[in-house]
Amino acid sequence: MKIGVIGTGNMGSMLIEALLEAKAVAETDVVITNRTIKKALDIQQKHPQVEVAANPEEVIKRTNIVFLCIKPLDIHPLLMQLAPYWTKDHCLVSITSPITVQQLESVVPCDVARVIPSITNRALSGSSLITFGHRCSAHYRTYIERLFQHISTPVFIQQDVTRIASDIASCGPAFFSYLLQRFIDAAVQKTNISKEMATCLASDMIIGVGELLKKNMYTLPTLQEKVCVKGGITGEGIKVLETELGEMFEHVFEKTNAKFVEEMKKINKQFYP
Repeated sequence: MKIGVIGTGNMGSMLIEALLEAKAVAETDVVITNRTIKKALDIQQKHPQVEVAANPEEVIKRTNIVFLCIKPLDIHPLLMQLAPYWTKDHCLVSITSPITVQQLESVVPCDVARVIPSITNRALSGSSLITFGHRCSAHYRTYIERLFQHISTPVFIQQDVTRIASDIASCGPAFFSYLLQRFIDAAVQKTNISKEMATCLASDMIIGVGELLKKNMYTLPTLQEKVCVKGGITGEGIKVLETELGEMFEHVFEKTNAKFVEEMKKINKQFYP
């Protein structure tokens, strides 16, 4: 199976690197391109047998399954540009959440899927969110699931939970890295600890928490119970969090959903003028 990737920005390059590192695909089976071709050539520098195509048309001609890793509002114009090149034997995979598989199926003749990756997939970890189009064949469904099993835990989702699932699995690493950085900065500001030591301790702590959860040693509630001794120091910290967090995360999800709806309206005008 030949895999094409159109767009080698942050997520496109992450996907390529993860799949190659996991040996899910061979370098010789990957064809990539990017609007700024240097970004694609930079990947080829690390992986010499990856083929760099001059344009998206060449990617489609040389591959079976094509990943679109570009901005949501750029997808419809590109699909219109590439209309003469799609065949029924291709499979188109979009990695962007605001565009539905039904919208993609309405403009291309081939099999369609959507896979929303997470930056955690670069460490061959975390989840990937998968939705198959109505006419996506069993052949491609099986292949895509096995492909992403190499770098993640595939989770199959319906359209109605796309935004919140993406907020948790895909946006979550940015949200929680921000919180962890604030945690570190406060420690440095309020005490004599160095930023280097605070960063090291906090990083080791968050990795350790992940391992405890991964090994099913504790759930999130039992983890809090084990650390938070009644009347102890941790409990005083928890009281502050309970008081000051308020509805912060509810507001986060309200904002991300509002932006999602805004983008979907713009995309709907493209697909259904």
